[in-house]
Amino acid sequence: MNPRLRVLLIATALVVAALIVIPFFRSDGTRPAGPAGLAGSQAPVYTMQTDAGASASLAAYRGKIVVMNLWASWCPPCRAEMPDLERLYEQYRGRGVVVVGVNQGEAPARAAAFASSLGITFPIWVDDQQRYGRVYAALGLPTTVLVGRDGVVVRGFDGALTLAQMRAAIAPLVRAR
Repeated sequence: MNPRLRVLLIATALVVAALIVIPFFRSDGTRPAGPAGLAGSQAPVYTMQTDAGASASLAAYRGKIVVMNLWASWCPPCRAEMPDLERLYEQYRGRGVVVVGVNQGEAPARAAAFASSLGITFPIWVDDQQRYGRVYAALGLPTTVLVGRDGVVVRGFDGALTLAQMRAAIAPLVRAR
């Protein structure tokens, strides 16, 4: 192939790829990019399967504060964050807070084995089509989204959170009861 034609084809492919990818990382100027950009909007509700095969939905948690964590077993920061999510769940579930782990794209048996290996007792859902990852514009895993008692997204976070960061994020919601 002619070297000039090869350079032209590569340059064209790069421009087309940039035009496709850039919109996913840009904000419209009024909202931040990623999961934080959905703050103030109604949380989408999908019917999912739990890791045990039962039906589950965010609608069942209306009236509670939901800490929704998107994760995968192959993700080292997700593995590191899970024990803190479990601690948060144990400490705050009596105060109207629920933690939901939403596995992104893995088999239910794999999600269940992973959660069991870490002693996780909070609900685990399997998002085999990764709908929540797309709608929350997750730039990576883990991604955490806080949903208020009214079903409205309060905050979104890309990346792992510490237990102290989780507590600080939910504190205003717990106090507002």
